[in-house]
Amino acid sequence: MDNTTALPISIRSLTKKYGDLFALKTVDLEIRSGEFLTLLGPSGSGKTTLLMAIAGFNRPDSGSIFFGDAEMVLTPPHKRDVGMVFQSYALFPHMSVAENVGFPLKLRGIAFAERKARVEEALETVQLSGLGERGIDQLSGGQRQRVALARAFVFRPRILLMDEPLSALDKKLREQMQIELKHIHRQLGVTTVYVTHDQREALTMSDRIAVINHGELAQVDTPEAIYNKPSNEFVADFIGESTMLPLTQDSAGRLTFGESVVASEAPDPSHNDWSLVIRPERLRVLAKDASAGDQHVMFSGTVTEAVFQGDTAFALVKLRGGATLTVRFGTGAVSEGSRLEAGQSVSVGLIREDLILIPRESA
Repeated sequence: MDNTTALPISIRSLTKKYGDLFALKTVDLEIRSGEFLTLLGPSGSGKTTLLMAIAGFNRPDSGSIFFGDAEMVLTPPHKRDVGMVFQSYALFPHMSVAENVGFPLKLRGIAFAERKARVEEALETVQLSGLGERGIDQLSGGQRQRVALARAFVFRPRILLMDEPLSALDKKLREQMQIELKHIHRQLGVTTVYVTHDQREALTMSDRIAVINHGELAQVDTPEAIYNKPSNEFVADFIGESTMLPLTQDSAGRLTFGESVVASEAPDPSHNDWSLVIRPERLRVLAKDASAGDQHVMFSGTVTEAVFQGDTAFALVKLRGGATLTVRFGTGAVSEGSRLEAGQSVSVGLIREDLILIPRESA
């Protein structure tokens, strides 16, 4: 069911205000044909406003939205030819599964025989073959989500929009559906824009992620780059777990934290103030006789808490000077952190290749 006519989306200087509040502020975003792009941000960041502007359910105050070469800002939603999956699924309770999925085809005047064939194909794609005659009230939450998805792509749109479609599912099913949606996207080849506030969901599913804060794009990049090379403090703090340590620049131009030399020079001499972003899983507990060297940056402190969480565990380490690091490790029998206890003195190391340095924002 590859969609070889997937459309790129070009968003240019898009602005939307509610009173004095900017929901979107001069947003520029290029979404590639056939890619899976996630709009990620906290509540009130503007991600849903942007999705609804693409869908045509709200009109921006200024700016342009192009599907391919066609300007769409003044085009009503039903003429944009986009598939939409809502957070609530918006299924018709009085219709069967097949009738729900086939409804967009019926609206478009597709003949019954073709409609039936395309509904069966769509249900097979979402692994619901044989359930077409069931009522919506006979389905689980995950099955209802699949029905909503099948209905959104059965008429073969070139753009698919999804607004937090997995938010109502429990954790285990949600994680299973993330992988299934990623697989279905590969099958369909349709340009997909997905909204979520869940960072792990975005990292799992996306070709690229657009991080939004206060109506502006904070960073647009691949999941790997967003996680490993955040461009600012907001992205570093919002994506995954992290601790940010403020660094000092000494007279030799080195960036230091306490007695630890983090970098021999600032990555960009135009910035004077820098922070070190530390991901908990990148830290390693060091041997008692370890010393700082070229391989890693070392921090010493006292364990204040050790917490077991099943597949992983973490320890809070209070450093000299007051900052606290989180160290996350596996829970196997030989795990380096498996015997940490509160009150224990410990040294932890960060491999220099794992250093993430970002300009520190003024208070």
